[in-house]
Amino acid sequence: MKIGMMELVVIFIVALLVIGPDKLPGYARKLGNALREFRKASSDMTKDIRESVVEPLEEAQKPLREAMEPLEDLNRELDHNLRSVEKDINNIGKPKPAEPKPSAETEQSAEAQSPAQNDNGGENT
Repeated sequence: MKIGMMELVVIFIVALLVIGPDKLPGYARKLGNALREFRKASSDMTKDIRESVVEPLEEAQKPLREAMEPLEDLNRELDHNLRSVEKDINNIGKPKPAEPKPSAETEQSAEAQSPAQNDNGGENT
């Protein structure tokens, strides 16, 4: 919650009417000192909480995070395998995409290789 300029003016006018113009500077000084002490105490408390609670918790989390890394890797691998299996199951019964017909060069190279394989110990029938 932030106090705007109009709110400060209203507070100042009310304080001027209630306290009076001669006592207002003394009360303002006391209020400033009280706010300064409050800020100092709250920053000290924040520092103490950070040192005694937050930092030890962060240090305790480090080994837990390191222990979780292999499990997270395993989980990612299992998810990947599961997606692969799901894809394979979904493709059951669907026609496979047509394979490209071999070109004339591919047929000739296949024919040239097959007699050589037969000469290396294969039986001719």
